[in-house]
Amino acid sequence: MHIIVGLGNIGAKYEHTRHNVGFDVIDLISKKYNIDINREKFKGMCGFGNICNEKCMLLKPSTYMNLSGESVIEAVNFYKIPNENIIIIYDDISLDIGKIRIKTKGSSGGHNGIKNIICNLNSEEFTRIKIGIDSPNKELVSYVLGKFSKQQKEVLDKVFEISVEAVENIIDKGVQQAMNKYNGLKIQ
Repeated sequence: MHIIVGLGNIGAKYEHTRHNVGFDVIDLISKKYNIDINREKFKGMCGFGNICNEKCMLLKPSTYMNLSGESVIEAVNFYKIPNENIIIIYDDISLDIGKIRIKTKGSSGGHNGIKNIICNLNSEEFTRIKIGIDSPNKELVSYVLGKFSKQQKEVLDKVFEISVEAVENIIDKGVQQAMNKYNGLKIQ
């Protein structure tokens, strides 16, 4: 089984903000594969279904961003999911809007949600799909909790679709092929 986790913050005021791109991609996957995210479990909302003939769990932690690892570790431990079957989708201020980067390990890069996941898993080895949101030209917290402009949203809608494809590619053909295909791609 694979676990696909989108990072974000719960509540209407955070919907479609820069920090919630992970939730937005999970919603697209849910819609495409008809996977209802309607179970309250593992300190989050989750749903189960098949993607590319593989059993998958979609998870949106309800812990708020900085404690995302608490939700992830509960699900991973319960289903005994190996780290290579964990896919985390989240925002990255070091990438331009229109870019995604897939990695299999590394530090948190200053992202508190990833920092907490690393701490809870006691490992930096899990697949990440990082979605570029540009660098802030103002204070970080207000920036990541802000919304995209109309023009940025048009680009992000395409990026989200590509991110869904990347998840499928990781599950079906492996993370290395997905990295080769999507890293370096610039969507406009």
